[in-house]
Parts: sequence; structure tokens; C-alpha cells
Amino acid sequence: MELKELQQRVDTWIKTIGVRYFSELTNMAVLTEEVGELARVMARKYGDQSFKAGEKENLAEEMADVLWVLVCLANQTGVDLEEAMEATFRKKTERDRLRHLQNEKLTAK
Repeated sequence: MELKELQQRVDTWIKTIGVRYFSELTNMAVLTEEVGELARVMARKYGDQSFKAGEKENLAEEMADVLWVLVCLANQTGVDLEEAMEATFRKKTERDRLRHLQNEKLTAK
């Protein structure tokens, strides 16, 4: 699925099933909550914590929840995520073209 299609599908869902978007500030708070839920799963799966009784390893679900709310915010604020990602690739390529290749922390193994 392309990002433009994702943005359109989320918008259609919101307007037909979700009734309307939450406010931008509410969605920012929801995004923070979803990132926290993702962090909890990451800490238990890859970190030093263990899962509590009844908790599940729903990494994909939590990542999708983060993406969903991020797409909502993009739609609400008029951000075209495909254009934004292309700009980010250009920026990172120009800025970091040699930086990571010359980083001994990344190449010393």
C-alpha cells in the first residue's frame, strides 16, 4: 500500500465509521499513548523486562496503532506523507552520505 492510499483509506474510515477526527491536540496525546504502548512491548521483548500475566507480544499491532494516529495527524494538518518522506530521504542522504560510513562505532565489528 502506498502512503497516499493509506492516508486516503484512513480519511475515508474516519469520515464513515469514526464520525470525525479527534482534535489535533487529542490525537497528539493519543500518539504519545500509542508510542508508550509500543515501548512497553519493546522493553519486554528486547529489553530486560518480562511480560506480565495476560500481556501479549503484539508488536505489529502497536506499530500499526502508532502509524494510524500519525496518519490521522498528517491528514488533519495537510501533510502529504509521501512528499515528506521523499524530502526526508533527500535530507538524510545529503547530510549523512559519509557520516555513518566513517563512524567507527558502526563499522567496528
